[in-house]
Amino acid sequence: MDFFHSGSWQSKNESFDVTHPATGDVVERVPAADVSDVDAAIEHLDRIGRDVMGRMPAHQRAEILHRASQAIGEQFDSLARTISSECGKTIREARGEVARAAEVMRLSGEEAKRINGEVLPLDAAAGGEHKLGFTLRVPCGVVAAITPFNFPLNLVCHKVGPAIAAGNAVLIKPASDTPLSSLRLVGILIDSGLPASAIACLTGGGGVLGQAICGDDRIRKISFTGSQVVGEAICRSAGLKRVTMELGSNSPLVVLPDADLDAVVAATVASGFANAGQVCISAQRLIVDRSVHDDFLQRLLPAVEAIRLGDPLDENTDMGPLIRRSEADRVKAWLDEATTAGAHVATGGEQDGAFVRPAVITDASSKMKIVRDELFGPAVAVQAVADVDTAIAAANDTSFGLSAAVFTRDLDAAMRFARNVDSGNIHINGGPMWRSDLMPYGGLKNSGIGKEGPRYTIAEMTETKMVVLHLGD
Repeated sequence: MDFFHSGSWQSKNESFDVTHPATGDVVERVPAADVSDVDAAIEHLDRIGRDVMGRMPAHQRAEILHRASQAIGEQFDSLARTISSECGKTIREARGEVARAAEVMRLSGEEAKRINGEVLPLDAAAGGEHKLGFTLRVPCGVVAAITPFNFPLNLVCHKVGPAIAAGNAVLIKPASDTPLSSLRLVGILIDSGLPASAIACLTGGGGVLGQAICGDDRIRKISFTGSQVVGEAICRSAGLKRVTMELGSNSPLVVLPDADLDAVVAATVASGFANAGQVCISAQRLIVDRSVHDDFLQRLLPAVEAIRLGDPLDENTDMGPLIRRSEADRVKAWLDEATTAGAHVATGGEQDGAFVRPAVITDASSKMKIVRDELFGPAVAVQAVADVDTAIAAANDTSFGLSAAVFTRDLDAAMRFARNVDSGNIHINGGPMWRSDLMPYGGLKNSGIGKEGPRYTIAEMTETKMVVLHLGD
C-alpha cells in the first residue's frame, strides 16, 4: 500500500513499524519525521497552503469534502480493516467509525457553505450615526491537528474536515501507534481535489514532534485530543495561538432507585467496554443507589461475563486488546491496587498479553486510582450511595467533566442532575459514551477547552474581522 502521498512531508530515510496490538505483527512501516521535517512542512503550509486555501471559494471547499465523504464510503471495508489492524478495535466497531468519519466530512462540507458574519447597528451608540458595521469570518491560517490512537480516523476527520471547510491549511500529527488511517485520509483528500500544498501529515513520536509543532508561531490554531498531562504541556508551549483541548475523563453513570436496570446494564456494557474501554467518555464510575445496588450487580455481572474477547477481525469478537501490552500492564496494576485498598473484583480482570478481561470492581472508593483518574481500560468501578444528593456529589467528586449519565424516571431528579453535575455532556437514560458528530462536544474542568462538532469547530478555526464603513451625511 502506498501511503506516501505528496501530503506526507517526511523523508523515508528513517522509519518505524506499526504493529497489530493483538499479535504484535508488523502491519506497515511508515516514515519517522524529525524537527527539520516539521519546519519544512509548516513553512510550505504557511507560505503556499494558506494562500491557496484562503483564495478557494466556499463551494469548492464543500465539494472537496463531499467527494472525500463519498470516497470514505467507497473504501468502507478497507478503511475498517486498517483501523482494526492498527488500533485493535473490533471490525464491527471499526465499521462504525468509518461510517461516522464519512458523516463528519459530509457535515463539514455542509458547514463550509454557512460561514457568515453579521451586520451591527452602530448607530445604537452615540457617534455611530452614518456608519455601517459588519463582521467577516476568515481562516486562522495553519491548523495543527494532533490526534489520539483510539479513533484514528474519525477524530482526525473532526479536526481536518472543519479546518478545510473554514479555509485553513492543516498539519496532521497522528498518534505514533495509529498513523495509517491519517495517511490514507490525506490520500483521499488529495484525490478528492484538495491541493497537496494545503495538507501535511507527519508521523513519528509526539515527544520529538510535539514541541516543534506547538511552539511554532506559524501555527495559528492547535486542536488536540489526548491526555490532560500532554494537553497542559501543549498549552504551556503554544504561546499566543488558539487552542482546543479535548482531554481526559472518568465518566460517571448514576443509577437512581427507579431506574430501568436492564437498560442500565445494556448501557454499561455498551459504554463501559467498547474499544476495550479506551474511549474518553467511557463509563468508568457506576454510582448506584443502595436500594438497587445488589439487584443491579446480579444483572450486570453475567452481561459483562458474556463479552467475547478475541481476534478483532473476527465478526464474533466483542472486545479486542488494548493498544499495547504496557497499557494492559497498567490497567492490571490499577485493578490490583484497588483490591489492595479494599475493593473487590466481582468478575474479570485477568490479563493475557495486551488483553484484559472486562472487569467489574465493587466497594470502590474515591481515593482509588480507578475512581479518581482516567483508567482508559475495560473496567467499571461500582460505588453505593444513599440518595440523589450523594449521587450528584459523587459524580462531581473529580477534576474531570466531559460526560455524565443518570438513569431515572423522575423528571425532577433528572433535571437536578443536569443542572448540578459539572460536565460538558449530560445524558438522561442513556450511557455517557453516546455522541452525535454534529453536536457541540467538549468538557468542563480539566476535561478541556472548546467544543468540537463541525459547526462549532469551524467557529474556533476562524477569526472575526470588524469592518466599519464611514458614510457621508
